[in-house]
Amino acid sequence: MSYRIRKEKICLNCGTETTGHYCPSCGQKNIEPKQSVWHLISHVFSDITHWDGKFFATVKELFAKPGFLSKEYMIGRRMRYLDPMRMYIFTSAIFFLILFSMWDVKNIPIGPAARTKLIGNTGQAKLLSKAKNKQDSAEIINAYKAAAGNLGKSGDDSVRDRGNLNINLEDGDYPTLGAYDSAQKILPPAQREGWLKRKFSRKKIELNLRYKQEGSNLLREMISNNLHNLPKVLFISLPFFALLLKLLYIRRKQFYYVDHGIFAAHLYIFSFIIILVFFGISVLEGKTGWHWLEWLIFVNVLYPFFYYYKAMRRFYGQRRAKTILKYILLLILSFFVYLSIALGAIVLSAFEV
Repeated sequence: MSYRIRKEKICLNCGTETTGHYCPSCGQKNIEPKQSVWHLISHVFSDITHWDGKFFATVKELFAKPGFLSKEYMIGRRMRYLDPMRMYIFTSAIFFLILFSMWDVKNIPIGPAARTKLIGNTGQAKLLSKAKNKQDSAEIINAYKAAAGNLGKSGDDSVRDRGNLNINLEDGDYPTLGAYDSAQKILPPAQREGWLKRKFSRKKIELNLRYKQEGSNLLREMISNNLHNLPKVLFISLPFFALLLKLLYIRRKQFYYVDHGIFAAHLYIFSFIIILVFFGISVLEGKTGWHWLEWLIFVNVLYPFFYYYKAMRRFYGQRRAKTILKYILLLILSFFVYLSIALGAIVLSAFEV
């Protein structure tokens, strides 16, 4: 591909004087800024094919030599391979694009389409069900007082205060947010729910209303939200996984936290690609009926566990027994880290539906 070299010897990018075709300071080629459409298309195609060449070379080394790329990056040999974080973003984007296209949560058969739940049929409970907002509290409080007066004296104040309403004010089964607010107002200040619990209670009522009135499937919505939060969960887990490696190899002073992060990124990239291979073999087996492919699926499931061990052994260079011990500890600790992050994501997704 030919470009017109500028006669001026001052770099247009940084202003440094240049004697050759490339700036000695920033590396930009000293060519005319005005280009034809053909030059622009050729330049884009050249960049893509160059990137593709690096990508496949990186993938080849990633699979053939576990831990090798991380070692190369650590000692400074980086130009021949793709940057780990750029490759992580690219492979994760392709992975989740394919995953979301293959798994349509809307078509998953999950439970009944809707549910109903009765809360009691006394006059007071029916009155409570009419509450739409906090302004209805006065009417409900009057009904509460009348019910409490009819009960007379009782040795148990909680029974006298709540019994005739035929509804447990602590079980959260309120038909509207107004009913919940009214019931909280009835209770003495010391027995009312705190700020955090009140947030969860109101969200539960809101979800129940949507679940019944709109006929939506709450579980389906939560699965969909959590599935689409999975890229965030994995990205958040990456620095925590690197921290676990740092703690396991804390006596290996030559490894900085960033080195553990690069190693973790390469493991994640491998995981994305091997799962895509698993999807591909599974789809091929289903379309063709070639049952011998099940053996490849079986190998595909087991191989990553061996791969992670080999990667740790090559990158950190410790003996086999130490590596196996630390590998087992890493699996256990990372399980609890992923579980904690996933539970946090589930709680957040409950507030997103």
